[in-house]
Amino acid sequence: MAVPAAHPSAHLGPVPRAVQAGRQAAQGAPRAPRARAPRVTVSSYGPTTVNGVVDRFFTRPDDYGKHGRRPKSVLILLIVGLVGLSVGLVMMLTDPYNRLFEWKATFGSGGEMFNLWEKPPVELYLRVWLWNVTNREEFLAGKEKLRVHDVGPYVYRERFTHEKVVFNENGTMTSVPTHPLIWVPELSEGHSENDTLILPNIALLSFSNVMADASVFTRLAVNVLIRQTDSQPLVEMTAREFMFGYESPLVTLGNKFMPSWIMFEKLGLIDRMYDFAGDFETDFTGETDVKNSGLIDKYNGRPYLPHWRREEGDGPTTCSNVRFASDGTKFNSYIEPNQTLSFFRKSMCRAMPMVRVGEAKRSGMMGYKYTFKSDALDNGKVNKDNKCFCRQGHCLPEGLIDVTDCYYGFPIAVGYPHFYKADPAVINAIEGVYPDERKHETHFIIEPVSGMPLEVAVRNQINMALGDLSNMAHVTKFSHMVLPLLHTEIGMKELPSNMQVKFIIYMVILPVVTVVLTWVFLVGGLALIGVCLVAAFCNPCRPDVDVETRRNSRAWLQQDTDVNKAVRKQMPELLIVEAERHAAQLKHGMAREREMQVYRSLLAPDDGNDVSGSSNASSRRTSFEQAYC
Repeated sequence: MAVPAAHPSAHLGPVPRAVQAGRQAAQGAPRAPRARAPRVTVSSYGPTTVNGVVDRFFTRPDDYGKHGRRPKSVLILLIVGLVGLSVGLVMMLTDPYNRLFEWKATFGSGGEMFNLWEKPPVELYLRVWLWNVTNREEFLAGKEKLRVHDVGPYVYRERFTHEKVVFNENGTMTSVPTHPLIWVPELSEGHSENDTLILPNIALLSFSNVMADASVFTRLAVNVLIRQTDSQPLVEMTAREFMFGYESPLVTLGNKFMPSWIMFEKLGLIDRMYDFAGDFETDFTGETDVKNSGLIDKYNGRPYLPHWRREEGDGPTTCSNVRFASDGTKFNSYIEPNQTLSFFRKSMCRAMPMVRVGEAKRSGMMGYKYTFKSDALDNGKVNKDNKCFCRQGHCLPEGLIDVTDCYYGFPIAVGYPHFYKADPAVINAIEGVYPDERKHETHFIIEPVSGMPLEVAVRNQINMALGDLSNMAHVTKFSHMVLPLLHTEIGMKELPSNMQVKFIIYMVILPVVTVVLTWVFLVGGLALIGVCLVAAFCNPCRPDVDVETRRNSRAWLQQDTDVNKAVRKQMPELLIVEAERHAAQLKHGMAREREMQVYRSLLAPDDGNDVSGSSNASSRRTSFEQAYC
C-alpha cells in the first residue's frame, strides 16, 4: 500500500489554536466544552454607579444562601409613588385652587375679574312703575282719600360701567361710575313713554314744603307766586316727562334765581336718581386683602356720606358709612354663612346692611340668598343705632328713611314698594297699595367664593314725606301725607351664557377637580409605595437563574468574540492553506481519474471473445487491484 503524502500545509509551521478549533468544527470533531465564566456576584458592580446602587438595593440572599433579585420596574414604581405622594402633599398644603382664585380675583389692568367689574357684560334692567292718581277731583274736594294705581313696568336697560379707572399705590383704584339707560319697549308690556298719567307735581309740593316753615311774609309771597302760575299739585303729564324732566314755572324760577340749589331746568325723578355728574368712587383692588376686591373704600373722596354727618365728629357713623359696601357689581369674596354684607346705591342715599336668609341655585351654581336686614328702615324705634336717620330730630314712620338732604332739599323718603314693612298708618292713608313680600322684597343671590351676584332684585319706592302744608296754597290736602311717586326694580335674572360657562368651570368644576387630584396623588402614591415595599421585602425572591444565565451568556459571548477576532486576524493564512489543500485535492482527484480509466480499459474484453483471453484479463485485474488497493 502506498504511503500517503504529507499535508500540503505542513511547510507553514504550527497552526494557531483558533485555526485548529475552526478545522475541528469543519471536520465534525466534537467541540470542546465552553469554559464557564466565573460567578459574578452583586458586589462586583461598583457601588458608585447607578446600576450598583440598584443591584445592591434589590438583591439579597435567600434561605439557601443564593442571591435573588427584584426587577428594576419596582424602583420605577417606587419613584412614581414618591413623586405622587409629594405632589399630593404640596397640593394639600398650598391649595393651588385658592392661589389661582386669589390671583384672578385681585383687580389689575386687563385682569379677568377686573374686566367683569369695569364693564359687566350682564343684562341689568331698570323697571319703573308710576303711581297714577285715579280720583284727583274727589280727593282735592275732600270727598275721598287718595286712590292710586301703579302703572308699568317701563323698562330700561342699564349699562353700568366704571370709566376712567386709575390704579393707586395704596391698593385701591379710582373710577367714575356711569349708569346710562336705554329704553326697551319690547319688555315694557305694552306701555309707552308717551302714556299720559295724573301724577304729583313734585316741584310745587317740594317748594311748598320747604317754604312752609318760612316767615309769614315769605309764605304770602310764595302763595301769590303759586296762584299766579296756577300750579296744581296733581297734573297730567307723560310718563317720560315725569321720569326724565318736565317744565315747571317754579323750577324755571328756582334755576334762574337760585342756581346753587336748583341746578336743573327740568325736574324728572329718574333723572335725579341717576344723576352721577361729578361723582367718583375709590374701590379696593384686593392686593392687601382679596376678600375686599371690588368693594368701596371712598365715595367722592370720603368713606362716608356727608348728608348723615352729625355731632359725633368727622368720622363715619352707622348711617353714613359706605366703606366696604358694594355697588352691586361684586360683593365680598369668601363669604361666611353668617356674614353681614352691605349694598350702596346713590339713589338710596345710604349703604343698606344685608343678611343671609338661605341658599338658592342660579345659573348652575349654588349661592347665598341675601335680603336687607329687617330693621334696615327703622329710625331708632327698634335699632337705636339708626337714630341718626332722623333728620333734625324728626323721625319718619317705620319703613321710611328721610333722604331730603340727598335730593336737593326735596322731602323725599325711601321705602319698599307698596309701603312693604311700613307703618300700617301709612298704608291705610292711601287706597290702592298692596304690599307683598314675594313681589316687593329686595334680594340678592351671591356666589359665596367669588362674591359675584347670580341674581339681583333691588326694589325701592320713592315717596314724598310732606309736613304741615295748611298755610300753603293749593296743597292743603297733602299735609302730613306720605305720597308715593314711583317704585323701581333694578334686576338681573341670570348671568349671560358665556359667563355661566366660565363661572361653572371656575367655581364648580375646578374645586372638585383639585380635591380629586389631591387625593388621587396622595392615595395613589401611598399605594404604589406600599406595593413596592411588599414586592421588595415580603414576597419570595426571584431565583438567581436569570442573573447567572445572563452573566454566563455574557462570558460566552465575550469568548466567542475573542475567537472570531483571532480567526479574522489569521484569515489570510487560512485562505492560503485552504487554497493549497483544494489544489492538492483536485490534482489527486485527476490522477485517480486517469488511473481508473486505464483500469477500465484493461477490464474490457477482446472482440474475438477468447476464453483464454478472459482468463488472462481477470488475472491482470486482480494483480492491478492488489497493486493499487
